[in-house]
Amino acid sequence: MKKLINTSIFYMFIALASGVFYREFTKFNDFTGVTSLSFTHVHAFMLGMFVFLILILFDKQFNITLNKRFNGFYYVYNIGLIGMITMLYVRGIVQVLGVNISNALNASISGVAGITHILLGIGVMQILFLIKSQIKKESPIA
Repeated sequence: MKKLINTSIFYMFIALASGVFYREFTKFNDFTGVTSLSFTHVHAFMLGMFVFLILILFDKQFNITLNKRFNGFYYVYNIGLIGMITMLYVRGIVQVLGVNISNALNASISGVAGITHILLGIGVMQILFLIKSQIKKESPIA
């Protein structure tokens, strides 16, 4: 459970820093358009902090962290989420600065972002099936 609360706190700091960075970076560069940077704040809060806060409740009730598959979920999900937030930063900074990038680099950014989304999806499936198996173990009638 300590791992879950520490991870939640980590993402809280990432989310808060992301919000400040977005506001100050766009203001400093006189940018008024739409940018991917605006999504870093909410993604870190919802997919980071809140997901791990909710998992604390599941751990309290069903001991999900004791399941041998939990560490697999934990690493896949966090790699995917950190990668996704990083790619939102990369795409957003390019947008704010108005940098002309090659089609290959643009496709690379999109490709890596896609891979991180796939990792997040795998992580979500892992945790849902893990919770399902823990519920079956904990309640004999389920």
